[in-house]
Amino acid sequence: MPSSPVTPDASPRAEALLDLLYRLGGRALLTGQHNQPVHGSAWTERITELTGVVPALWGQEIGFSAPGTLDGIDRRAANVAEAVGWHRRGAVVTYTWHAVCPADDEPVEFQGGIIRDLSEADFDAVLDPGSPLHSRWCAQVDDAAAVLGRLQDAGVPVLWRPYHEMNGGWFWWGGRPERLTLLWRQLFDRLVHHHGLRNLIWVWSPNAAYDSAQPFAPYFPGLDVVDALAMDTYGGHYEPEHYRGLLDLAEGRPLGLGEVGELPSDEVLADQPLWAWFMGWPDVVTDANDAARVRALYRHPRALGLDGLTGPPFGG
Repeated sequence: MPSSPVTPDASPRAEALLDLLYRLGGRALLTGQHNQPVHGSAWTERITELTGVVPALWGQEIGFSAPGTLDGIDRRAANVAEAVGWHRRGAVVTYTWHAVCPADDEPVEFQGGIIRDLSEADFDAVLDPGSPLHSRWCAQVDDAAAVLGRLQDAGVPVLWRPYHEMNGGWFWWGGRPERLTLLWRQLFDRLVHHHGLRNLIWVWSPNAAYDSAQPFAPYFPGLDVVDALAMDTYGGHYEPEHYRGLLDLAEGRPLGLGEVGELPSDEVLADQPLWAWFMGWPDVVTDANDAARVRALYRHPRALGLDGLTGPPFGG
């Protein structure tokens, strides 16, 4: 079972972050909260006020929408500064990437820009190094790399969660397993080998396989390009078969709950002990859970807030 990152010559802090995830599985659960670009760290602060516990994991989004809107691209630099601050406090930093369709120019709206279809011919063109769509994709990735590179320059390791929920058909990158696995590898190559990013822990994060979401395995790009596996789930879908399916693919790699609406119950945590972290999603986390339930999870014996993080220092 490898415990080193899949990135060659990964930074020491990236190695320490991955080692932490390995050590947590079956022992403890990092508490986490996603934030929205326009609001900075407001959701982390809201959960802190509600529970009395500062989440150990701070989540943010690269951004795709118009300046001043929820996921505004104008907030990238400000949120890098936020991320650096949380890292120096000892928090784990994770970034999600709702990538704009390469056929479009950012900024875009979520509906029609992220949730949209991409024809098979255009998807193939994105994967073809000689095509204009591939060049547009490269430019898009380069913008994300600039954000991640600033974090690398500041010494911040990142749980990097691109192309999530790929086993569903709602995002332009989803629903086509063969193309998705090629796209993932293409992204890995450009960020790691072209841009030289050494601070990323690569997290592959399908949706729980219910309703229209398909089984995980056909979408898995390979153990050589995935450090950790996570599952996104809403509506309380913590079925044992989803957990076992992720375990089978992981072959010992860390597991997490990439984004959740309804929080895992005590019974879920007892039956599925290897989750190393969870990340609540804004609005949904308080809409789908009453305050008592949120507090109960944050005060669970296995739950780790920021003050409970020990081990290799990430900040400083």
